[in-house]
Amino acid sequence: MTRLHSYETVVTWTGDRGTGTSGYREYGRDHTVTADGPAPLAGSADPTFRGDPDRWNPEQLLLAALAQCHMLSYLALCARHGVVVTGYVDRAQGTMATQGTGGRFTSAVLRPVVRVASAAMVEKATALHRDAHAGCFIASSVNFPVEHEPTVTADDRAGTPVPD
Repeated sequence: MTRLHSYETVVTWTGDRGTGTSGYREYGRDHTVTADGPAPLAGSADPTFRGDPDRWNPEQLLLAALAQCHMLSYLALCARHGVVVTGYVDRAQGTMATQGTGGRFTSAVLRPVVRVASAAMVEKATALHRDAHAGCFIASSVNFPVEHEPTVTADDRAGTPVPD
């Protein structure tokens, strides 16, 4: 049985400098992204496209969504399989190609660095990245390859009890 899940966001342009879009260089790319619950997110275009480098751009948000989805799928699988994760950092990288006025992502590489509670968990923890990718809703929705280069190490506190 297919279950549908619905999501809503509101994107509000805040970049009118008094003359609207009277020219390509005349308007700001600033906007806010809101949804019921979380704080507003300040967005803009990539600086290459005249955006504000101090705000999130859509390309960063897409890459962040991929990394978040993978991490959340992975942590759930680890919990189900008795792998105790004590640390997780992903420095993801995406590549976008542009041509004329169009463009598309061509690839993304997730590089999670994972720390587990004991050396006995490293092999299973590494293997679970493949299953996490298969279960990631965002990765299943994009039309470019999403690769994984995980590093898994045992916590230097291995052997000490892990708190509940």
